[in-house]
Amino acid sequence: MPNYNKVMLMGNLTRDIELKYTAGNNAVANLALAVNRRYRANEEMKEETTFVDCEAWGKTAENLSKYLSKGSPVFLEGRLKLDEWQDRDGNRRSKLRVVVESFQFIDGGGRKSTSSSAAPAAAQPTVSDDDIPF
Repeated sequence: MPNYNKVMLMGNLTRDIELKYTAGNNAVANLALAVNRRYRANEEMKEETTFVDCEAWGKTAENLSKYLSKGSPVFLEGRLKLDEWQDRDGNRRSKLRVVVESFQFIDGGGRKSTSSSAAPAAAQPTVSDDDIPF
């Protein structure tokens, strides 16, 4: 049976991204996302927040760290990964996390540069009705 592991999340970062480099100089970013679900229960609107730990590698990690900070809205795509380990007491522990493969800024979620130099709008050519070939 084929398998498919794809996660898509849209939410806000709960903290600044922690960017580190491995001994092999590979970038790895750890981040946490708050994803809200709004629903109606008994004629009342309710909200449920899910907190999701994520990690990104390479250029994706560097770009996330460069352009996003705590509170930034972002759309993430990736896959689920199960981390398993033993704690100090010998108990087996596990935790799901999302490995980010791509992302998109949402509503100006990227940090803005301090210098603002907008490119002028391209001039639209004027066309008279006499120039239309039919």
